[in-house]
Amino acid sequence: MTNGPSIRSPGEIGGVMRFIQAVVLLAFLGAVGLFAVQNTEAITVTFWTWKATGPVALLAIAAYFLGMLSGWTVVSFFRRSLHKVSERPAD
Repeated sequence: MTNGPSIRSPGEIGGVMRFIQAVVLLAFLGAVGLFAVQNTEAITVTFWTWKATGPVALLAIAAYFLGMLSGWTVVSFFRRSLHKVSERPAD
């Protein structure tokens, strides 16, 4: 009889991590749904001569996706630049 720590197999750890990820995802989706339900009034966003009118939740989601797109573009740019700088010149 040993009193040491139990050793879990990689399959058990992966299952626990998937469960934790599912709980976090469901909590996030619940918060987004609650935000959308509670913020249904329309607002207008003006940029230069362009105007967009819509629910607060829809415009917040659009801003989130635009932020993801711009962040992805910046990371891609830096990754490509770092790769080019770190390449060894051909002899």
